[in-house]
Amino acid sequence: MIFTIIFGVLSVFVQYAIWVYAPVEASLGIVQKIFYLHLPFAWWGMFSFFVLFIASILFLKTNKDKFDALARACAEVGVLFTGLALICGSIWAKASWGVWWLWEPRLTTTFIMWFVYAGYLLIQTLNIDSGKKKRISAVIGIVAFLNVPLVFVSARMWRSVHPVVFASKHGGLPPEMFYTIIISLVGFGFLWISLLILRFRQLFIFNKLEQRLMELQGAYYER
Repeated sequence: MIFTIIFGVLSVFVQYAIWVYAPVEASLGIVQKIFYLHLPFAWWGMFSFFVLFIASILFLKTNKDKFDALARACAEVGVLFTGLALICGSIWAKASWGVWWLWEPRLTTTFIMWFVYAGYLLIQTLNIDSGKKKRISAVIGIVAFLNVPLVFVSARMWRSVHPVVFASKHGGLPPEMFYTIIISLVGFGFLWISLLILRFRQLFIFNKLEQRLMELQGAYYER
């Protein structure tokens, strides 16, 4: 897959930028460099939920299985990336704030968002009619997205110790750190799209096989 190859190449530049190009932060030291993983995981996780939102609307409008498969793939990749962002963020928080977790606005809303979409994935395991399950999932995928913009603006709306990235030129960071963040965002973007395409294809094929199996079962019982 071309996107996987691109990510493989870019990952070399990402690692070089993180460990060599970007300077060591004065107060946090080497631990600060986990931020270059934390931010891409968080942003691409939220973008997954945005695509899930669009795919859910399109499924309700068209009733096409490809949009259901896309929504489910986005949910799985989004939950994975957001979970990794929370883990990386906890490590960074321990070095920065002295605790593994702090119930501040950005972290709390992100944690709630992760639980909501984890619940979306649990719905996929229910033993109910396939068509009904897809419609329920689509509705939840639309409603759940209301929390995503809240995560993004929470650090600005309420008093928060969480840094606001890109609030000023270079985000208040030295140019080397700023450009390392950009390189990481691009690099992990290709990882995101590679995983999404892979999982979408698997789920789409599974939907087709499931539909064909139901048709064969119906034909068998009609005999």
